[in-house]
Amino acid sequence: MGKFVFLVILNCMLFCIANAYHIIGGEIFYRNVGFNALNGNFRYVVTLKLYRDGDFVCGSRQGCLDYFENPVPINIFNAAGSRVGPPRILSIQYTRPLRDTLKNPCLAPQTIYLEVAFYISDTIELPPIAGGYYISYQRCCRGEALTNIYNSEREGSTFYTVIPGTGSRPGNNSAYFGIDEAPVICAGLPFRYNYSATDPDGDSLTYELCSALAGGNTRNNESVSPPPYTTTVSYIAPYHGGAPMGGNPAMAIDNNGLITGIPDRPGKFVVSVCVTEYDRATKQRLGTHHKDLLITVYNCVTRITASTPSLLNNCSDTLGFSVPITNNSVAGFTSTFQWTFSDGTDTVTNSRDVFFHQFADTGVYRVKLVVNPGLPCTDSTTGRINNYPGLRAGFTVDGLCRENPVYFNDTSSYRYGRIISRKWDFGVPNTKLDTSLVQNPVYRFPKGEVYTVRLMLQTNRGCEAEVTKNLRLYEVNPFAGNDTILARGETLKLQASGGDTYAWWPPTGLSDANIRDPLLRWNNEIDFVLRVSNQQGCVGYDSINVKYYTGPEFYIPNAFTPNGDGTNDYFRFIPVGIKEYHFFRIFNRWGELMHSSLDFRKGWDGYYKGRPAAIDTYLWILEGVDMNGRKLFKKGTVTLLR
Repeated sequence: MGKFVFLVILNCMLFCIANAYHIIGGEIFYRNVGFNALNGNFRYVVTLKLYRDGDFVCGSRQGCLDYFENPVPINIFNAAGSRVGPPRILSIQYTRPLRDTLKNPCLAPQTIYLEVAFYISDTIELPPIAGGYYISYQRCCRGEALTNIYNSEREGSTFYTVIPGTGSRPGNNSAYFGIDEAPVICAGLPFRYNYSATDPDGDSLTYELCSALAGGNTRNNESVSPPPYTTTVSYIAPYHGGAPMGGNPAMAIDNNGLITGIPDRPGKFVVSVCVTEYDRATKQRLGTHHKDLLITVYNCVTRITASTPSLLNNCSDTLGFSVPITNNSVAGFTSTFQWTFSDGTDTVTNSRDVFFHQFADTGVYRVKLVVNPGLPCTDSTTGRINNYPGLRAGFTVDGLCRENPVYFNDTSSYRYGRIISRKWDFGVPNTKLDTSLVQNPVYRFPKGEVYTVRLMLQTNRGCEAEVTKNLRLYEVNPFAGNDTILARGETLKLQASGGDTYAWWPPTGLSDANIRDPLLRWNNEIDFVLRVSNQQGCVGYDSINVKYYTGPEFYIPNAFTPNGDGTNDYFRFIPVGIKEYHFFRIFNRWGELMHSSLDFRKGWDGYYKGRPAAIDTYLWILEGVDMNGRKLFKKGTVTLLR
């Protein structure tokens, strides 16, 4: 057990080497929980309360803590300054958030957020001795940028309480401050704060503002210093323990624990309150207990500004004559808003939330808003309400297929006025030609996809409305295949694509004219028209030409005229019954390669290196494999004429 306690203490001391830049106040107190008749010891339970800035975050600062340490050690000393036993370890029993917000109709809302942790000991037994005991907790460091303490993030804290000795009342219960708040006050305004302590024994209590105590001999980590505790923090002039905040009048505390004053500058101030308890019967002084607290002072000046829309058009088709009223005022935390309407009614609200005002009929109405009526911090404004509701925006669409025009039907209506302007936006990207100003437009979309269509309206009463719909257009992409040349007697399997349903016309030579890939058995040139449709009823058409020659063979002309007249401008071969091409090359009379390609559809255009080739006779060679696997090789000449 002894090793365990030693390890806990060692761990805590090592852990506490970090700088706790977040502790901004605290106190330590005890209560008597009985007497042990077997050994003559009194039993005590010790409570340590520590406060931290709940908004403080360390970030990347080395050695910084932004949370409560747990557990922590406390030390017990006798009146001579000798430590009584090893440190006692206290663990957090619970924490509590502390938030306070200024609540004033003339002031801007300001909020402070602190946290308090309650460390409570197990029962501690101590024999009554002359001079009694000191129980203390010491720690570096306080919160950053405190207004009245120099270099506060390196300044430590000492919190202690006194158990009276045999000369007075060792079975005492210490006084303590049961108030856990985060006071937020305004510079330049009177401040009254009840900070009275509680004494379970009913002792007489006196109060004074006192100096905050530093954390012993070191300001880098936890300290173990004996009493008396007289080392105070380094106050920034002109502040000191008796005047920790300045002001006019300066802060003071009376014997009932009431703190008063008028602070004269914003900031975060550490204030220490000391309470001394006296036995009411003997008038004997039992001890002094002190607590550090943080008081935050804000510059609360607020320019009260009344604001509501200068023009409000009630166009709603669902609210009738009930008009939503918007409040955009700049006001204090608890401001009051008085609304006066020209229909003879008044409304008072306590928030800036939207509220609804019921009018009896259509018309133009005036409204006046007064913020904080009857107070010095007041402001007012006026506005106009055009109460002509009943505008409904809508449209329907006829047409789902891209290849057909889409018909738009404006179904909008206005109960108490006229629609005087319409603008359609059909949502086609990268074009400015997708708008219309007519009531029922017809539009042809470029391709099938989802389009966002908007209709924007304006009325003669100043109302505007907009309706948006997503329009899904479908399309088929019919493809019957490339024109084909076949050898007589050769079959062809047609392969269509682009939709769900297929029909070929004429059905001549087809195994089935109503399927996607019928088999063609024919021997004469023929044209087929393919009809493709989808499940949405969209239809498209494509065609294919099939020619027949005796073959397998290559058919090659002996002359061509690349003069751009659209007739015989290319020299190309016509394959019949050929399944594979090896080469098609053209040479001039000196053996220079003029053209090489396997694309029989394109052929040679009569140009060489970007310039027209000369009128001459050229040699060509061609090789391929027919549908029976036989290699075909051809050569010959062609005359280029212009």
